[in-house]
Amino acid sequence: MSKTVVVAAVIERGGRILICQRPPGVGHSGRWEFPGGKRERGEGDRSALRRELREELGIELTVDKRIWTAEAGPLELRFFRCRWRPQQRPRPLASTQFRWVERRDLSAYDFPPADFGLVKALAAGRLRPKG
Repeated sequence: MSKTVVVAAVIERGGRILICQRPPGVGHSGRWEFPGGKRERGEGDRSALRRELREELGIELTVDKRIWTAEAGPLELRFFRCRWRPQQRPRPLASTQFRWVERRDLSAYDFPPADFGLVKALAAGRLRPKG
């Protein structure tokens, strides 16, 4: 049986990374995550992530390369670097709140276990944006 693909964005602006808090009534409620969601049938990773960013935060971003992959039970999590556009104004449309967090502070937030490796790599500065 194939895994359900979840795509998520690593968005960095001025040394801070955008994270969202999961709403009540969903798995891992109250925990922090990188914005994104499940890929729908017939969607590619990048188009699914652009759709999720519109639905969750009301933003349009360019999706760059995949920087991390993790598995969590029936899920395959694919994380992509996304380029920030200064004119964007995110809104928490599908999450409790969002925050711009300094890399070194990421590990202070409660993420789902599948995100721990990525959070550790980002906090340690191992996955820096290009340019």
